[in-house]
Amino acid sequence: MATATVVETDPSATEGGAAFSDVHNKGWDESQLRTYSFQTKPIPRLSHTDPIAEMLINNEEPVVLTDTNLVYPALKWDIDYLQENIGNGDFSVYIAENHKFLYYDEKKMTNFENFVPKSQRMEMKFSEFVDKMHKTEEMGGEERVYLQQTLNDTVGRKIVVDFLGFNWNWINKQQTKRNWGQLTSNLLLIGMEGNVTPAHYDEQQNFFAQIKGHKRCILFPPDQFECLYPYPVHHPCDRQSQVDFDNPAYEKFPNFKNVVGYEAVVGPGDVLYIPMYWWHHIESLLNGGVTITVNFWYKGAPTPKRIEYPLRAHQKVAIMRNIEKMLGEALGDPHEVGPLLNMMIKGRYNQDVS
Repeated sequence: MATATVVETDPSATEGGAAFSDVHNKGWDESQLRTYSFQTKPIPRLSHTDPIAEMLINNEEPVVLTDTNLVYPALKWDIDYLQENIGNGDFSVYIAENHKFLYYDEKKMTNFENFVPKSQRMEMKFSEFVDKMHKTEEMGGEERVYLQQTLNDTVGRKIVVDFLGFNWNWINKQQTKRNWGQLTSNLLLIGMEGNVTPAHYDEQQNFFAQIKGHKRCILFPPDQFECLYPYPVHHPCDRQSQVDFDNPAYEKFPNFKNVVGYEAVVGPGDVLYIPMYWWHHIESLLNGGVTITVNFWYKGAPTPKRIEYPLRAHQKVAIMRNIEKMLGEALGDPHEVGPLLNMMIKGRYNQDVS
């Protein structure tokens, strides 16, 4: 099984906290980090010109790049600037009953009639979002809001100028030399302090560019799939972990005891490379104010004509996903997939057969 080699085994890895050296703590401190039960190791912070950074991206392993100037024109963005210049389009805003924003696919909700999402999506103008956020802050309750909107042609002229001033020369080179597919979207994320996007993985390459505030990013390699217990492919929360990091149910998810994270806190100007199929848990720091981020999502490189063996961990995840999808289509009912897989495995593959 392929294993992550982001950092060598580090005795300073910490349980329930972050493994950081003081040099990285500018603008935040560890009291702003939530506490978890698992160990973490630091993701390297490197110049984009460092050969090790190049090697990590080539190996599809995470790295924080500190000096790409990828979103330099946007570093002046704050709520006032965006409200004045972002335009009168509609924005997707999620409202959650607490700090956790568990993603769900609305198209898959028909597969699970009893599914009740933990957050609700609403469309509103940017000024309405700002009003809603300020009112939510003033109320001081558990409810939170989170804007998640693909940047499109409804934005104002100044935002377009800023966008065109991004370091497209650098990021286009990253895409070309790794034979990635097209840029699929730039997602603008504006969150309240303490907001959490629970652990999930994406099927795209991602450059995660931090613009305002600080976010803690905890990543897990694809070979920890069995420790994170994703929802079934046909479930609305497909690609999300079922484990509640704040209160893990170890009797239900025993392998979560073995999970080890790789983490970094990113601030304005930092760019975190999140490889395809790497799990990531993202949190805006406690008492850290509003955070603003832009994602650059790219399709992965096409499948090579000649497959090399043994398969890498992310390839195994892709195979498992395809098996679930095919069985769902063949059986005509996604709820029959689990029983069939259990019937196929039980007594045959889950114990030694002499």
